[in-house]
Amino acid sequence: MTITATAPRAAAYRGKLRWWTELPLIAVIYALYSGARLLVRGDVDDAVEHGADILHFEQLLHIDPERWFNKLFTQHAFLGVPADFAYASLHYVVTPSILIWLWRRRPTHYRVARTWLMISTLIGLVGFTVAPTAPPRLIGGGHGFIDTMAQYGSYGWWGTDASAPRGMGHLTNQYAAMPSLHVGWSLWCGIILWRYGRNRVVRTLGVLYPVTTACVVMGTANHYLLDAVAGVAVMGLGYLLAKPALRVADRLLARVKEALGRQTAEETEPVSGASSAVVTAHVANTAQVSNTAQVSNGTQVSNGTHVSNGTHATGVSGVAASIPAPGGGASVPKPRTVSVPPGADGPDDADDPRAAGEHAGQSRMS
Repeated sequence: MTITATAPRAAAYRGKLRWWTELPLIAVIYALYSGARLLVRGDVDDAVEHGADILHFEQLLHIDPERWFNKLFTQHAFLGVPADFAYASLHYVVTPSILIWLWRRRPTHYRVARTWLMISTLIGLVGFTVAPTAPPRLIGGGHGFIDTMAQYGSYGWWGTDASAPRGMGHLTNQYAAMPSLHVGWSLWCGIILWRYGRNRVVRTLGVLYPVTTACVVMGTANHYLLDAVAGVAVMGLGYLLAKPALRVADRLLARVKEALGRQTAEETEPVSGASSAVVTAHVANTAQVSNTAQVSNGTQVSNGTHVSNGTHATGVSGVAASIPAPGGGASVPKPRTVSVPPGADGPDDADDPRAAGEHAGQSRMS
């Protein structure tokens, strides 16, 4: 029962989603994300100061595990190298893959999930703009952090400028540590896998992926623990705003369609009115031509003349007047009623041999 009830709904909803509209929309959001990181670089001194403040605050609370993870990754290449690959590539692969999976397998949930991800990303851009923050590897000051991506740069395509390919470091903003969208996006992926995955393996991956990502971003010295917490908060805010944002978007879209519909109706109204007038005139003309009168004895008169004494008239064309058809067309015969009292001849019987013949025939029959 459940499969039968939900399958048609999912198939119908999938028909409303088009890849040629979804793909450009996602590309625009990602372009905004990359462009904002590039354009809003912030002041380097302020970014370093913000990073140092975050680290000091964590030390006061005794919640600064990033130093321990960074030391572990720099001393053991079998941990550091996979972590660098994960930081440089997974968010480019896993997040789009889950979006495509949702679109194909869970279309009724895709739109809300996609909107949730996009709103959270835009909120993260606000954070990059308002509070540019240097990551641990760039704060200096003898804090002891080592850039693992620079240390293991010979193993991958990245250079010394975060996860950017060699020679393209100028195309990225290295002072956008707060919040960590690496953690935020991985949390989104994990929740989607947990909620909509059908087996235990998928749900387990949904738990491991965000936890592993949080360890990776701290161990590679690209984010603080509070950056990861801020990424979680951003995703929570995006989740709360996703459905209201969709309702507003649907209302605006409905109003736009209504306005376009009214405009189209106004443009086509004169043409429709003229067509209706032509059709009405044609119907009336046809009715005048094809209308027949029923004689009192049940005999039908073919030319529309009504005879009240029961006489059968079969084609008296002389009694029809010519009236002009609407629009200047051909004239249409107009029926005329001839009243013949019982036992009396009509006014034109003397001049009409056909009428005389009919009366003579009636006398003989009587």
